[in-house]
Amino acid sequence: MTDNAVTHQQVIAAPASPAPTVAGARRRTSATGTPFTRALGIATIIAMAVLLLFGLFLSPADVVQGESVRILYIHVGTVWVAYVAFGMTAISSAAFLWKRTTSLTWDRIAGASAEVGVLFMALTLFAGALWGRLAWGKFWVWDARVTTTAFLFITYIGYLAVRGLGGSHQQRGRRSAVVALLAVLEIPLVHFSVKLWRGLHQDSSVADTTHVKLHDLMLFSLFLALIAFTLLYAWLVIHRQRVMAMQDALEDKGLDYALEQRRLEGDL
Repeated sequence: MTDNAVTHQQVIAAPASPAPTVAGARRRTSATGTPFTRALGIATIIAMAVLLLFGLFLSPADVVQGESVRILYIHVGTVWVAYVAFGMTAISSAAFLWKRTTSLTWDRIAGASAEVGVLFMALTLFAGALWGRLAWGKFWVWDARVTTTAFLFITYIGYLAVRGLGGSHQQRGRRSAVVALLAVLEIPLVHFSVKLWRGLHQDSSVADTTHVKLHDLMLFSLFLALIAFTLLYAWLVIHRQRVMAMQDALEDKGLDYALEQRRLEGDL
């Protein structure tokens, strides 16, 4: 009888629903993606797989460059994304300064886009070095396009360094926005450097149809590279700016907690 009474009391005292509720909360919070980002990720994977198929196997070798032309599918795609990323950084920075609100969404988009742009610009320089070794016999030459591209890369590393300086989130947004609006002016200089200065770097193979005639599969592979890398850029920026939003929220919560503890100490 005593054992039954104890067992009955334990059953009554035990909570009935917390375990399923906690498990359900864990299931609800385990996924951080949205249907859009998951669909975007799937589309990116498919586009990259198709690009790999065409770039390595279906697209023919170039008459002059041979098999090394396949590097350009990566090279063109990455530099395109870098241009788009730095342009979006400037647009988002201008929107942040124009809105003049407490919202940091535009600033986070600018920062995330710049980080992705720096990554893809580094890949551009790396792929260009590989192609230059095969085409020119050297990994690096002081060509106008190559030099200005490297300078653009360094400039946006400086932009990221400015974002990492001390101060409030609003101060970070204002100072980095000014740098972004100045840095974006370098992109036309990089793009038109092959026309402004005579160098080793070739001109555009797609726009200049009078001197270069691309095979249909080569042209398709180039445009496929632009699409695939643009999808990858969008996916990376969306997730990176979410991480930056969580970092800002964490810093704000930590600061508020520290200030509250300081006030409690003053009341003692």
